[in-house]
Amino acid sequence: MFNKLMLSMVPDWAVEQKEFWEAIRRRNLWFIKMRYAMVVMLSIFLFITTFIFKINYSETQLIAGVIIIASILSYNVILHRLRKYVQFDVTRFNPLYLSLLQIILDLVTLLLLVYYTGGIESPLYMLFVFLVIIGSLILPGTLVYTISAVFVLLFVLLTVLEHYQFIAHHPINGLVNFSLYNNPYYAGAFLFTFAFMIFLSVYLANGMARQLYKREKDLVDSMKKLNTAEKEKQKYIMGIVHEIKTPIVAVASYIDIILQKFLGPIDETIEEKLVRAKNRTDEGVQMINDVLNVSKLTLYDQFDEEEIDIDEIVSGVVKRRKISADAHLIKLNLFDARDKKEKIKGDKFLLDIAFSNLIGNSIKYGVDGGSVEVTINSDSSNLTIEVCDDGVGIPENELPKIFKDFYRAANVKKIIAEGSGLGLSVVKRIVERHSGTIKAESPSRMAKKDYPGTCFTIELPFRRKEKDEALVEFKANS
Repeated sequence: MFNKLMLSMVPDWAVEQKEFWEAIRRRNLWFIKMRYAMVVMLSIFLFITTFIFKINYSETQLIAGVIIIASILSYNVILHRLRKYVQFDVTRFNPLYLSLLQIILDLVTLLLLVYYTGGIESPLYMLFVFLVIIGSLILPGTLVYTISAVFVLLFVLLTVLEHYQFIAHHPINGLVNFSLYNNPYYAGAFLFTFAFMIFLSVYLANGMARQLYKREKDLVDSMKKLNTAEKEKQKYIMGIVHEIKTPIVAVASYIDIILQKFLGPIDETIEEKLVRAKNRTDEGVQMINDVLNVSKLTLYDQFDEEEIDIDEIVSGVVKRRKISADAHLIKLNLFDARDKKEKIKGDKFLLDIAFSNLIGNSIKYGVDGGSVEVTINSDSSNLTIEVCDDGVGIPENELPKIFKDFYRAANVKKIIAEGSGLGLSVVKRIVERHSGTIKAESPSRMAKKDYPGTCFTIELPFRRKEKDEALVEFKANS
């Protein structure tokens, strides 16, 4: 019931929006850090007023002050640690509940602190205003008004009980030389002004928060429209590119028929020209496939996730690419150095595209008589796949740029003019989609004279963060 009440106070657009919960978590962390500062400030205040200004606190006040400050520090440490495990789940304890818990704990401790420092004579009562402003920036308006009303009533009740001496009054001796709590006119005027300040602060702060949320909603709506337009554009590109691919594949098929001499013997010179034409059409098809892969990655937000044996994928790619490697007199070898063959979760199709691109590049930019080595290894948390060659390599100053869309290193352009420059960009997106990392090194460990070679290293975690867990992390500094 309470959960439904809390969620009913959240804007409908925000319930499933990562940005809204991200803002709540950031403010929770900011609130926790501010509380550490408050503990330090209260400790300094108590020390200075006691030993420098010589304010004569009673034994009860000193003990209460120390206990309250220690309590604030203790529950703040617990909240700080708890925050790391609070996930976005509308049916469970989520960041919104953590915000509410913080506000209530702070208001209770502040109420006690104000009581033990003189009640309406306390200089700390203004902290109530500070707290409700923070609460208004985090919690829904109705809830903040309710909490504010409850604590204003509690403060009124505390003042009334002190006035009629049902509970002890704890003045700060030396701060005020005369009593104010037993003056009904002053107490009434103070409480009215206090309540007015509280509710005015809530009204102003919550109004600003609503405006911010409204602008955030407008931004989210705009992003959705842009995403929809981008998807339509990608669908159009995929349709056009696919239509372009069809006649090229048909031409390649006819050339294959001729080269296989199904139509009779052919002249050696003509055969050489046809082989070159076939290589060019294959390169054209590969470029089209790169464009299609980029479009698919942009178009589809979700990907199929299943238990994957990485050896099965990589060995399949090696087997397919071995024909091309043999044609270039390149030795293509696969080594599995793992002690324990543990599976990972991911998209089999996308990972196949990634490894096919890397191994294909190593062969494409290799040298006749060279080598390409694919090594699978692992540790306790990550699976590592390394693709190394002794080919032309990549200039050191260009290594940071090779994963950008349409970028091709200067030295490979001189060797092979054709290429989309999208292959490594696609690989990087696929690896990051699997919460992994990729890096390139040149020269490689297989470097030879005049041929520095390149090593690409992919690390994939065995246990990726679930969607909800990744959502609540928000890359915030915990």
